[in-house]
Amino acid sequence: MSMESFGNKIRQLREDRGITQSQLSDRMKVSRSTIANWETGIRLPDLSMLGRMAQCLDVTTDVLIDSLQDSEETPTVMIVEDMPLILNASVRLLKSSLPEAAVFGFGRSAEALSFASSHRISIAFMDIELGGEDGVQLARELTALNSHLNVIFLTSHTEYMQDALTDHCSGYILKPLTPEKIRHEISHLRFPVRGLKA
Repeated sequence: MSMESFGNKIRQLREDRGITQSQLSDRMKVSRSTIANWETGIRLPDLSMLGRMAQCLDVTTDVLIDSLQDSEETPTVMIVEDMPLILNASVRLLKSSLPEAAVFGFGRSAEALSFASSHRISIAFMDIELGGEDGVQLARELTALNSHLNVIFLTSHTEYMQDALTDHCSGYILKPLTPEKIRHEISHLRFPVRGLKA
């Protein structure tokens, strides 16, 4: 995802329409510093803000979404699973189901957090019970690093569904992971990922 190209696109559209940052912030009902952060690539708006921005700039939402990603950048997908056999099988399944993505597997929360702190993750498939660690808490920490991360919980238990929905996850898969379940979740991502085919 190119935050810089997205910021440049907003600035260009705003200036082409003769709108100041202050005027755009007033129309969108956000602070001027929020607009400045978007234009400099420090932060990205969520999907509801993208819709409001598109309306204020008189463009379709697709124009803004297309500028969010470089077409040459490979989407990065991670899976966090504490059972080595399941992790290895899941990585292989994700690689075959999502050949256009770079797929990485991790057995511990600390490894996943370390990787996510230096890589832009598009989707995280995450076990909820991670050998004494809390997958829901890990998801919160990962989304603190990247607010546009699609978290898809992968578990054998339904009792965590309410926590997952409260945290606005992108999906919830009951094990086992299958190509059909992957395709279904990819087609319903909270934050669409350019380059991934459902």
